[in-house]
Amino acid sequence: METLDYFLPQVWFAILALFLLLYVMLDGFDLGVGILSLTSSTEERRGILMTSLGNVWDANETWLVIMGGSLFGAFPLAYGTILNALYMPIWMMIFGLIFRAVAFEFREHARRKFFWNLAFGAGSFLAALGQGFALGAVLAGIQVDDQGHFIGSTWDWLSWQSLLIALTLIQGYVLIGSTYLIMKTSGPLQETHYRTAKLAAITTLVGAVLITITTPIFFEYARERLFQAPQIYVFAVIPLLGILFIWQLLRSLNAQAEQAPFIWTISIFVLTFLGLAMIVFPYIIPTQISIYQAAAAPSSLVFMIIFIGFLIPIMLAYNIYQYVVFRGKITSEAAYGE
Repeated sequence: METLDYFLPQVWFAILALFLLLYVMLDGFDLGVGILSLTSSTEERRGILMTSLGNVWDANETWLVIMGGSLFGAFPLAYGTILNALYMPIWMMIFGLIFRAVAFEFREHARRKFFWNLAFGAGSFLAALGQGFALGAVLAGIQVDDQGHFIGSTWDWLSWQSLLIALTLIQGYVLIGSTYLIMKTSGPLQETHYRTAKLAAITTLVGAVLITITTPIFFEYARERLFQAPQIYVFAVIPLLGILFIWQLLRSLNAQAEQAPFIWTISIFVLTFLGLAMIVFPYIIPTQISIYQAAAAPSSLVFMIIFIGFLIPIMLAYNIYQYVVFRGKITSEAAYGE
C-alpha cells in the first residue's frame, strides 16, 4: 500500500501534465487564430481563418474538460484550493471560451458580422489571458494553511510575474496559431502569417528569456532546484535546446517551409512543459501542497486509471482522425461554400 501511495500520485501527475500539454498545443492554435482574426484586414481573410477552425476547435477543448475532471478526482485538495485562489482568472478563461463559442456560431448566420468577429477575437484573447494568469499564480505559489486550504486574498493571482507569464503565453499562442495558418492557407494570407510567426517567435523568445532569468531570482524553490547537482546539468540543456529550436523555427520560416514551422513550435512547447514539470515536481501547488498530500485514496486513483486508460486512446484516435480528414488548405471558396 505504501508503494501505491508513492507511485500512483506520480502517475497521475504525468497524466495531468499530458492533458495540459495536449490542451495547450491543440486549443492553443485555436486561441492564437482567434487573436490573429482581430488583425485580419478583410472579411474574406477572416472567413478563411474561421473556416480553418470550424471542424476541430470544439474537440480540442475537450482536453480542458477532462483535465479539470481528472484534477478533481485525482487531487481533490488541490482542485478546491486552486478554484478558490484563482476564481477570477478561471472566470476570465471560462467567460472568454463561452463568448468565443457563441460568437463562432452566431457569426455564421449574422448579416452584419462586425460584432461577432470582435467577440470571437476578444473572447480568444480573454481566455488566453486568464490561462496565463492562472499558470503564473500557481507557479508563484498559493497561500494555504496547514490543511492546504486557501487563505490568501482574491487578487493574489495578479502580480508582475503572472502578467509576464500571461503575455508570453499569449505570444506563444499567436506563434502556434500563425504556424497552423501557414499550413492551412496560401498566397498573400500565408505570406502575412509567415511575418506574424516571425514576430511572435521573437516576442515569445524575449518573454521566455525574462521568465528564465527572473524565476530563480524571485522564487527560492526554483533557485534551489535549478542550481543543485545533478539537476543543474539537466536544466542547462533545456535553454540550449530552446535556442536551437527557435533558430530552426526562424530558419524554416525564412525558407517558407509549410510543415516545419508548426513542428518546431510544437517542439518548443513540449520542451517548455518538460522544464516546468521538472521544476514543479513533486508539488501540485509549489511549494505548499505536494502530489502525495493532495492525492485521493489509492483505490480511487486505480479506478480512474482504468477508466482513463480506455478514454485516452479513443480521444487521441478521434483527434488524429479529424486532422487527417480535414487536412489540406482552406480557400475563399471553401470558406463561403461557393
